[in-house]
Amino acid sequence: MKKERGLWQRRYWEHVIRDTEDYRRHADYIHFNPVKHGYVSAPRLWPHSSFRQWVRQEIYPESWGAPE
Repeated sequence: MKKERGLWQRRYWEHVIRDTEDYRRHADYIHFNPVKHGYVSAPRLWPHSSFRQWVRQEIYPESWGAPE
């Protein structure tokens, strides 16, 4: 393991959100990441997520990203 200093890891890069669709793709990625890495079986189960707020705002259905 390298002893990295500073805030960002080496593979970090900046990205400017271009439009609504780009924003939505990034939000989907962020909300699905805990499922992808096997921490939970559905985004609603990850306690550190904004997913439940987005469900309350009716942006996502509660079942989004869960196995059928």
